[in-house]
Amino acid sequence: MSSLEQMYQQVILDHAKHPVGRGLVAVDADHLHGESHQVNPTCGDEVTLRVDVLPGVDGGPARVAGVSWEGQGCSISQASVSVMTELVSDQPLDEVARLDALFHDLMGSRGKGLDDEGVEDDLGDATAFTGVSKYPARIKCALLGWAALKDSLVRSGASATND
Repeated sequence: MSSLEQMYQQVILDHAKHPVGRGLVAVDADHLHGESHQVNPTCGDEVTLRVDVLPGVDGGPARVAGVSWEGQGCSISQASVSVMTELVSDQPLDEVARLDALFHDLMGSRGKGLDDEGVEDDLGDATAFTGVSKYPARIKCALLGWAALKDSLVRSGASATND
């Protein structure tokens, strides 16, 4: 295992042991909010995710004000939702959609990563899941929290589609 793979493995283990956003919290009544429960039927991983969206003000974009979640499952699924929570919090919805698309591209890379270092920088700790993309059965684990986020945004009324 290369030193980069060891570092990535450590990032995943650290997020699994000390997850960001774990514990469902109440949302601000003045904000949009949505909640989604997702299950990976192949392994039993599950997550309930709640998103709090600050509506755009004076024509500005709506932003993710906060993400909280509860879940159980493998280290990959729990670490991925933790990394995602850290990545999308306080981001405008168009940036959240871009990050979601980039992470999906990463999961389709079959372990090769993305060709653009700047894009990988944008993903931050999420690049630690590059190795996961080599294993099709584990990709679903890594994408579980992202699916819950996308569904929660649709349920909040802040996002128009759930594709």
